Amino acid sequence: MKTEIEKVLMMVQEGKVDAEKGSELIEVLNNRETGSSPSVKPTAYADKTLKIRVVSADNDNVSVNLPIKLIKVMLKAGYNIAGNIPQSEKYVKDLDIDILIEAIENELDGPIVDVKSADGDTVSIVIE
Repeated sequence: MKTEIEKVLMMVQEGKVDAEKGSELIEVLNNRETGSSPSVKPTAYADKTLKIRVVSADNDNVSVNLPIKLIKVMLKAGYNIAGNIPQSEKYVKDLDIDILIEAIENELDGPIVDVKSADGDTVSIVIE
């Protein structure tokens, strides 16, 4: 099952499917593995989005929107998958996901991280 989930994550990364569809595919794979039926209706919190914004003084800007239910499914499938993808390994190795896990488990809404560097770079992570 791990290789199937990795394939779905690569399809999302390559833009072949959007994050919402990727989440649905991974949920189906997980349900098939556990033998459970798919969830009927997600909670209102599961419909929210984790938004990551990086604004660089050098114009190296990043904007990522991830549905909370995709994040929850990815965490269930295993965070280490991202560390095995060569293009993302260097970015994942220093990422502390415990703060995100805690935020999701406590259904945090709003800003999680807000960093401003002296040279004008900003990083923000928000759940909306």
